[in-house]
Amino acid sequence: MRTNRRIIHFLGALLAICLICSVQKNYAANLKVYVSESGNDGNPGTKELPLASLSGAVNQLRSLRINGGINSPVEVIIGEGKYFMTEPLILNPDDSGTADSPVTFKADEGTHPVFYGGKPIMGFEKISETLWRTKVPEVAQYGWYFEQLYVNGKRAVRAKSPNTGFYHLKNASDTILLTGEAKTPELAIQRFTLFPDGAAQVAQYSKEDYENSVITFYHNWDNTRNRVYSFDQKTSMAFVVGTAAKSYNRIDTKSRFTLENFKAALDTCGEWFLERSGYLYYMPLPGQTIDNLNVIAPVTDRFVTISGSEKTGKKVENIRFENLSFQFTGYTMPYSGNEQAQAAFPIEAVIVADFAQKIQFVNCEIAHIGTNALWFRKACSDCTIEHCYFHDLGAGGVKIGDLAIPANPDHLTRNIIVDNNIIRSGGFVFPCAVGVILFHASDSRITHNEIADFRYSGVSVGWVWGYAFSPSKRNTVAFNHIHHLGWGELCDMGGVYCLGSSEGTTITNNVIHHVFSFDYGGWGMYTDEGSTGITLENNLVYNCKIAGFHQHYGKENEIRNNIFANNMKSTLQASRLEDHLSFTFTNNIIFFGSGNLLSSIWEKIRIVSDHNSYWDTRTKDVRFAKLSFAEWQKSGKDLHSAIADPGFVNPAQFDFHIRNTGLIRKIGFKLFDYAQAGVYGTEDWKKLAQFDPEIANQFDQVVIRNAYREY
Repeated sequence: MRTNRRIIHFLGALLAICLICSVQKNYAANLKVYVSESGNDGNPGTKELPLASLSGAVNQLRSLRINGGINSPVEVIIGEGKYFMTEPLILNPDDSGTADSPVTFKADEGTHPVFYGGKPIMGFEKISETLWRTKVPEVAQYGWYFEQLYVNGKRAVRAKSPNTGFYHLKNASDTILLTGEAKTPELAIQRFTLFPDGAAQVAQYSKEDYENSVITFYHNWDNTRNRVYSFDQKTSMAFVVGTAAKSYNRIDTKSRFTLENFKAALDTCGEWFLERSGYLYYMPLPGQTIDNLNVIAPVTDRFVTISGSEKTGKKVENIRFENLSFQFTGYTMPYSGNEQAQAAFPIEAVIVADFAQKIQFVNCEIAHIGTNALWFRKACSDCTIEHCYFHDLGAGGVKIGDLAIPANPDHLTRNIIVDNNIIRSGGFVFPCAVGVILFHASDSRITHNEIADFRYSGVSVGWVWGYAFSPSKRNTVAFNHIHHLGWGELCDMGGVYCLGSSEGTTITNNVIHHVFSFDYGGWGMYTDEGSTGITLENNLVYNCKIAGFHQHYGKENEIRNNIFANNMKSTLQASRLEDHLSFTFTNNIIFFGSGNLLSSIWEKIRIVSDHNSYWDTRTKDVRFAKLSFAEWQKSGKDLHSAIADPGFVNPAQFDFHIRNTGLIRKIGFKLFDYAQAGVYGTEDWKKLAQFDPEIANQFDQVVIRNAYREY
């Protein structure tokens, strides 16, 4: 019997060796690794015996490199199916391809594989027709406490109050407990006196609610997320422990807040609530049944980590992802909360690359996530995101560059191309996140993208405030369709927002519209603190709340050949007087029928302004602050400009084609085809980019309710 066992073991080992040799010959000829939903990571990765996961494929390739190297292009081919991931795929320099033998992870022809960062939740039963429940044992047994839930392919709402809108603060103050060495004190008790509507909600908190619920403050351009530490019913005062509010953006009586994740807030169709006991409650939407319910809870916050070596400088390179879909991840708030952070800058992404070059994402999807979609962070170069669809995002879409200026200039992220993508519907966990943001990065191109439905800015460029050195140079933001931003939730935003010295940066041929802030700062194009050397040209900007263009302060920017139309409270704004030339404003067409032409101190700023056209549909007496056009010209401005109707075809329906050809010649305006902004390609792709009319209508209703409210 022992002899037979030895023979069996010997034959098994021999068969394994033969398989490996056969696979190596197959790879030498075809260099294809197959992954299947029904595969096994113990298989050799052939079409007949496929692997089960991306990690399995990477391990297989590592073995091949060790056993003789790879000298031809490699394709990891993923078959149809759902692939559940509990941890991210890790790629390091040893996983790199070369120029002659790049590595491509791709869907098999005619398939649509989806990688899931969550697991199905089943077993719901009816407590009533409007409330269902299931038990998730891992919550109580292993502490798995998720903060997002996706039902039938959509983000469900964690029990929240109020269901629409916000609560307001009656008073706010703080007591410093620990100063620390930073500018902002490290620890403070913050006291917030609530009005009766908000106080009534916190008064219902159980002990568990204090541990788990989240209060989210909306203050100017920031959000702060924390837990209510205690509540005094006599004074209606809620106490929060955290860092003290920054002096330049405090939480005050203009700030608003929501309360999330306490059981009493579970009162509306589409909401859910998870008890620490493991009971998950859900209030179904009309038409949903238990039989047609598909519920996914996230188990991971990351799909792919691409990590080169900062110590050696060796990069991960020549890797491509194609026709793959990554869906359903989460974010878990730390117990200390999320302190205010412009553009939600610390928040990670589901795909992160450091020290990487020639990485490509082509025709991929990232959806239903708790954070950002993709971040080319430290020392990345020559990377591409092309024809991808990023939607239903907890934060933003694409982040480029590091948060700190690298000590080694060679480690600056550069030459990143983000072209022909749909980046839409975000900020659901972090409203202050941005559609596409460039921190410290240069020579990158953001082109032909559809960027819409965010609560803050569409595109942000630069990460230095003021005139200190900034490495963010020669970036291009062109031919993007950027719209339906703000939703009346935050302030100080722009369709395109710029910071710092950015010589060589161009903002051209974009269509920007429907930017609506809570209070101040809903601008189309916004050159903020220290913006320098930026050209803004051939852009169409309309239907923005505060102004089509605003410069807070900056130096030697060029604003030329743009159309600014139908912006609400003003059209042009500048707000800091400086000794140098702030900007040149030429060959622009300005058309408006509400609000003022100028706001803040535009008339006092040091600018060169000429060869522009101005038209107020209400009067021919266009006023430049308090000056008539003749008085404005006498001051040396717009000597060759005109008060004239450009003859737009139908501005009420957003058709801004110009019929007044004489005016075009007079001011030297160069016609540009604004229809070229946005995505290009197949009709199906362009159709997918079209904005949902129902969401557009919801946005319009927000504008109607809040357009002329004073705060």
